[in-house]
Amino acid sequence: MELEAFVAVAEELHFGRAAARLHRGQPTVSDAVRRLESALGGRLFHRTSRRVSLTDLGEALLPDAHATLAQLRHFQQRGRSLAAGDPARTTLVVAHAEYTGQQLLLRCLPQLRERFPDVTIVPKAMPTAAQVPALRAETIGLGVGWAVGDVIGVRARVLSTERFMALVPAAHPLAGHAELSASELSTSDLLTWPHQINSGLCDRLLSAFHIGGADLRIIRTADSVHAIAAHVAAGTGIGITVESALDHRPSGLRVIPLSGPSTTVDQVVLTPLEPSDTATALRDLLLQAADNVSKRDAFAG
Repeated sequence: MELEAFVAVAEELHFGRAAARLHRGQPTVSDAVRRLESALGGRLFHRTSRRVSLTDLGEALLPDAHATLAQLRHFQQRGRSLAAGDPARTTLVVAHAEYTGQQLLLRCLPQLRERFPDVTIVPKAMPTAAQVPALRAETIGLGVGWAVGDVIGVRARVLSTERFMALVPAAHPLAGHAELSASELSTSDLLTWPHQINSGLCDRLLSAFHIGGADLRIIRTADSVHAIAAHVAAGTGIGITVESALDHRPSGLRVIPLSGPSTTVDQVVLTPLEPSDTATALRDLLLQAADNVSKRDAFAG
């Protein structure tokens, strides 16, 4: 319960929403977090009357918490399978990070199911930072995420290179630009994804602004492109996302690519060093599908 409470609060950044998600009372979730903090000997969250945020300790431990919970679920699932007398039936847990292109998975998973009808395929939302230790622990079989620095013990193949895109109100002074540099956004209030969900994307964006000698002023985060677009339409600020996350062009907004160093990021498929036959097949399907999309887009251009 303590780990579940920690992860839920870390992702929601709100004790009430975390309690609702876990179907528990808010005091129960608060007590669980306090017990975990007491056991660890440090605070996981900064708490004020207006906001909740992760401490450095909380940021560092969140990927481990994700991986531990994934391993526990794998243990429970395998135990139920063995207890039911079905040891031969295998499971492939496919993790996918927020903002990764879901269309590739939607296209490839039915093909995988046809090839491996006896394998249970379990898609699972998981940040890239949590996928890496989970792959090492073999609690997931394959992950789709964003390029991160530490991939020791994991194989990474690039699916696509995505550009950062700005969502700008049509009436904004910057709306007429064909591209936007970090310096042109330096004085803007920006909206993007939470760091704990996509630390790799945030770090890459920070690098782009640092190289450009600009200030990165993120005033609000949102868990989906649709939520970011809604805030932009309401006049809160300028949104930042990645190209693959835009399944449509938001009405009333301009979508403008960012230009300059570090304004692209690689979307990758991750596997253990010795992936299963099912994971290998899915990796190859994803790479082929991504290559077909790239060729199609090049032909259309």
